[in-house]
Amino acid sequence: MADTILSLTDARLKLMGNAGPVEILRGITLGVTRGETLGLTGPSGSGKSSLLMLMGGLERATGGKVTALGQDLGAMGEDALARFRRDHMGVVFQSFHLIPTMTALENVATPLELAGVADAFTRAAEELEAVGLGGRVDHYPAQMSGGEQQRVALARAAVVRPEILLADEPTGNLDGNTGAAIMDLLFGLRDRHGATLVLVTHAPELAERCDRMVQLIDGRLDQ
Repeated sequence: MADTILSLTDARLKLMGNAGPVEILRGITLGVTRGETLGLTGPSGSGKSSLLMLMGGLERATGGKVTALGQDLGAMGEDALARFRRDHMGVVFQSFHLIPTMTALENVATPLELAGVADAFTRAAEELEAVGLGGRVDHYPAQMSGGEQQRVALARAAVVRPEILLADEPTGNLDGNTGAAIMDLLFGLRDRHGATLVLVTHAPELAERCDRMVQLIDGRLDQ
């Protein structure tokens, strides 16, 4: 389909464990259309996060094919993949992954600086303002609460104005009220930038906000 932005065809992932090879994903065929919000659900260990990593090129499929924006991720080298993510994707993790020696402003500006954007810090400041942290630009991660750190992570993911936004349990380390606020911000960023959002979550109330839900069971899509 012309408006398919992410496509997986019989995608498989096999990793080597202590007791030998382990099949994580067992033949996933799935398409995500431009502007769609897709919720990935399923029990722990079902392969949700691994599927998200395949979509972002952070993990390579060991079988099948994964394409994003028409590009075959499996055919790209590591440098090309990194540039592709930088230019087209925003990724939000459960554990924030901020650089501890950088301020909030520097953390958010980093992907723009790497891309050679001239007004990186101006755009980073605007994005921090959009997530309610305009007064915290000079603070370091250790000086911020978990909810504030996740807001910085959201701003960093959104500042490149990505076509694809991937979020892996973004509220998993937060209390209920803070998590709800983060989800409102995440969906707001999607609306503001027109991004396609793929969200891994255990929370039914979050998955229900998505346009479509897909459940994984033991590395397979539950049809």
